[in-house]
Amino acid sequence: MAAKHGNLSINSDNIFPIIKKWLYSDHDIFMRELISNGCDAITKLKKLEMMGECTLPNDYKAKIQVVVNPEEKTLKFIDNGIGMTADEVEEYINQIAFSGATDFFEKYKDKTNEDQIIGHFGLGFYSAFMVADQVHIDTLSYQEGAQAVHWECDGGTEFEMTESGRTEVGTEITLFINEDCLEFCNEYKAREVIKKYCSFMPTEIYLSKANTTDTQTIKAEEKLDTDTVIEEIPKEKEEDEQKLKIVKRPELLNETSPLWTKHPNECTKEEYLEFYRKVFMDYKEPLFWIHLNMDYPFNLKGILYFPKINMEYESIEGTIKLYNNQVFIADNIKEVIPEFLLLLKGVIDCPDLPLNVSRSALQNDGFVKKISDYISKKVADKLSGMCKTEKEEYDKYWDDISPFIKFGCLKDDKFCEKMTDYILFKNLEGKYLTLPECLEVNRTDGEEADVVDENGNKVEAEVVNPESNLSDDASGEETGDEGASEEEKKEKTIYYVTDEQQQSQYINMFKDANMDAVILTHNIDQPFISQLEAKNEGIRFKRIDADLTDSFKTETSEEAAKELEKQTEEIGKIMKDALKKENLAVKVEKLKDEKISSMITVSEESRRMQDMMKMYAMNGMDMGFGKEGETLVLNANHPLVQYVLEHKDGSNVTMICEQLYDLALLQNAPLSPEAMTKFIARSNEIMMVLTK
Repeated sequence: MAAKHGNLSINSDNIFPIIKKWLYSDHDIFMRELISNGCDAITKLKKLEMMGECTLPNDYKAKIQVVVNPEEKTLKFIDNGIGMTADEVEEYINQIAFSGATDFFEKYKDKTNEDQIIGHFGLGFYSAFMVADQVHIDTLSYQEGAQAVHWECDGGTEFEMTESGRTEVGTEITLFINEDCLEFCNEYKAREVIKKYCSFMPTEIYLSKANTTDTQTIKAEEKLDTDTVIEEIPKEKEEDEQKLKIVKRPELLNETSPLWTKHPNECTKEEYLEFYRKVFMDYKEPLFWIHLNMDYPFNLKGILYFPKINMEYESIEGTIKLYNNQVFIADNIKEVIPEFLLLLKGVIDCPDLPLNVSRSALQNDGFVKKISDYISKKVADKLSGMCKTEKEEYDKYWDDISPFIKFGCLKDDKFCEKMTDYILFKNLEGKYLTLPECLEVNRTDGEEADVVDENGNKVEAEVVNPESNLSDDASGEETGDEGASEEEKKEKTIYYVTDEQQQSQYINMFKDANMDAVILTHNIDQPFISQLEAKNEGIRFKRIDADLTDSFKTETSEEAAKELEKQTEEIGKIMKDALKKENLAVKVEKLKDEKISSMITVSEESRRMQDMMKMYAMNGMDMGFGKEGETLVLNANHPLVQYVLEHKDGSNVTMICEQLYDLALLQNAPLSPEAMTKFIARSNEIMMVLTK
């Protein structure tokens, strides 16, 4: 076979089935595409007028009309834009995928700004064949002396072009809808689709029904030249206004200048709230919002609303609508919108987005990542700015937005770096503290509890220097203080509560000792504090029941300490025998609060490991976790503990040991059903003993 060199060509026999079936993920998108083409045609005409290449009538009003006709099973899209000549129909319609928008850019690239043109690929028109058996075009170019053109095609390889009777500049596209898609001839369905995709397109879009018998009543002075009057409505009183019954006017379906296209300084609070209610059908007032508005290095505008989200983050579902030149693309596109922001509600319009050929998804482009990073940065800037300048408002919102912010910190390292010093923690008194402020808790209080060493000698409590810049350490930047003292490098502990009711005994001990802790009750808090520890050297979180600091103990001499060790050994054996728990860790301490008889402590490391293993177990993996790290602490200053030590073989000792252990457990976590049954029975038995 002889060698042959040539150009590949597209066969429309093959391309049409692909367009019909695969070009768009949703068939209703054809409406968006045809209306977008009409918008482009109008935009081009306006630009030509601005450049002095054409003159528009004084009464010119740009508009797109969509006319449904269920009787004839047709759908019309009519624009009064630039129109086409026969040569342009040949070029833009007959040559598939040759974009008229692209050609327009090239011709006028020195005179116009392409950002305002929607079309890019030239395939939008052919989306009509997804729903239509046949498509007709009637078009008249703006050019002086142009001849109107009629074009028709049934979705095969052949088309017909003839002269058209159209007399107005612009284009009318008629779709003869196939039997499977007749729903689009329905006025209500058409309205729904147009509202979905075209609610904010830059040209007015009107919907009407052909040969309608629907009417509406207007005041006589409101009559337009285009209105068809059916009758004058008789006045009931002479002073009444004259009213007319007219054929129902086409319905305006879109807002051409949505709020996000305006400068933030031009927008009022009520406008933001009204826009939120209208777009998201949510009548609960959002907490606050961020208005994005930038032209460089890329064009991006939008509004992000923070709804009230005082629930576990897993159950929150937001909606961020992505637009391209005011044309709706999709909800929640994760490549553009950082994952944690999907908890919010809002709109983002970015004409620079690199969309794929069907305008329904993004092409793989590093530029998209820059947009995502910018959005994340603006949110962090807004939140940190609020914390600095509107701290009272920020405190008020915190409980609602904390899951969102913590989720953001877990998902986005840059966001986390910016937000570390503006994360708030609510303390036991309900006051909101930043992370640097939390690190000063329990260290700068004027009435600190006495702390003693192993010899019973008083030791001064550590005080954090208020001037130290904790944020520099948090972000990993150089502090400039290479000679940091060992004191500054010491581990700083923040105590926290996960259940205020369950851990109330521990909370009371902290308050009595003039110590503080923070409330962390969300599921997200555990991974979040682990991340904070990893990113901030020297910071350690401990649950309030993780250990007993010296602040809770009375001073002990060296001799007294040895006595406690001896008592620990003695009572440890008694407790293990009574409870039949050979591996139980028991410790005797002299607690300042003599009303406390027993407590449970669980080391932070062991408890976190247990929590993690429980999570795996919930997912069907049996990790065999137990009670490692649990210690029963008995108060040597309590009479019940002394009674056990003094009556090792007493008849009630076993019952008292069991009760001391269950009481300690109850302060730490709910009892198992079996343990609770025994505890109640034993409590009744103890009360019976008291009656004798």
